[in-house]
Amino acid sequence: MHNPYQQTRFLLGTPDQRRAPPDTGAEVAFAGRSNAGKSSALNVITGQRSLARTSKAPGRTREINFFVVRDDLRLVDLPGYGYAKVSRSIKDQWQRNISRYLENRRSLCGVILLMDVRHPLKEFDQQVLGWCHAAGLQTHVLLTKSDKLKRGPAKSALLQVRKQLTALHPDATVQLFSAHTRAGREEVQQILDSWLGLGDDPTSTAP
Repeated sequence: MHNPYQQTRFLLGTPDQRRAPPDTGAEVAFAGRSNAGKSSALNVITGQRSLARTSKAPGRTREINFFVVRDDLRLVDLPGYGYAKVSRSIKDQWQRNISRYLENRRSLCGVILLMDVRHPLKEFDQQVLGWCHAAGLQTHVLLTKSDKLKRGPAKSALLQVRKQLTALHPDATVQLFSAHTRAGREEVQQILDSWLGLGDDPTSTAP
């Protein structure tokens, strides 16, 4: 079946929200700590090997990168936060940019928050969840790199995060995901379909 995200293309990257595309239509943002696997997830979801640049150096994504799915529908790759080897002032600026975007972007209809399944819910993950909850944003957590754990520990981590989310963002949902094995791809595609209004499109069923 046709993957509606396969025609997704890069639009622009900017460190400043004021240079973002017009705030119309609908967009879903991907957020997560440095090296949580945002770029890899975007590539797997869209079925494109190099739509988003991946790097073994954490924190390579330093701009807000916008991708057009079609028409006025976009996916957004936010700067990675966490242990990237940059100065404190730059980290603070990244965090301000992310919070400003999440709180002020009218076309933003949901956030996919990625966390390494082995190290979930770090301090800034919780901060992002707080921003999303305060802004009334739909939020779906991807516990990435699930192939790094055996089935039992992975399931245990999923249940633990789900339990903790009830206090941080009661409406948030969570799933396991692996860019390496593509496990969980269809589930997150269905979330995107519903948020972006692609669910009624007969061509929107993931392969």
